[in-house]
Amino acid sequence: MENPQDDAMPTGAETPSGDTLDQPEVQGGLAGADQAAARGDTSRELDEQRDKYLRLAAEYDNYRKRSARERQEAAPRAQADLLRQLLDPLDDLSRFAHLDPAQVDAKTVVEGAAMVERKVQKVFAAAGLTTVNPIGAAFDPTQHEAVATEPAATAEEDEQVARVFQVGYVFNGQLLRPARVVVKQWNG
Repeated sequence: MENPQDDAMPTGAETPSGDTLDQPEVQGGLAGADQAAARGDTSRELDEQRDKYLRLAAEYDNYRKRSARERQEAAPRAQADLLRQLLDPLDDLSRFAHLDPAQVDAKTVVEGAAMVERKVQKVFAAAGLTTVNPIGAAFDPTQHEAVATEPAATAEEDEQVARVFQVGYVFNGQLLRPARVVVKQWNG
């Protein structure tokens, strides 16, 4: 039978028999407080991780936008640098274009045009452009375009380039235009 005085006794108080009341409840209460504190720590850690994630996502988005903008600006900047280097040969060409033909001989004009060509080729070479001029070399279909053939005098000359109609160009390893060539063929 329950003692009505037991209800009035505070939790954890001793009963007349010497037992402590509600021991499991007291321990459960402490465990509940520990669990609440642990939930608070977990929640705080979750909030910190969420904040780190959001900051990292924003930082990545800014990086992606900055990289895209830099890529878009890189091509015009490179073109401007190349054009700036071509201004000097263009000025030289302009000088030759406005000479009085009555006062200049043909040899001077040819020498001037050759000088301008060398300057332009130097600028292009510095930018990574190389010329494909395969005269006397073996025909290479990856670098040359055969526009005609002519008979070879010997079997050793078979598949060699006899003449170049138009030189080709390679830019940093990429073929821009194949050399247009005449290829020797041995008919034996």
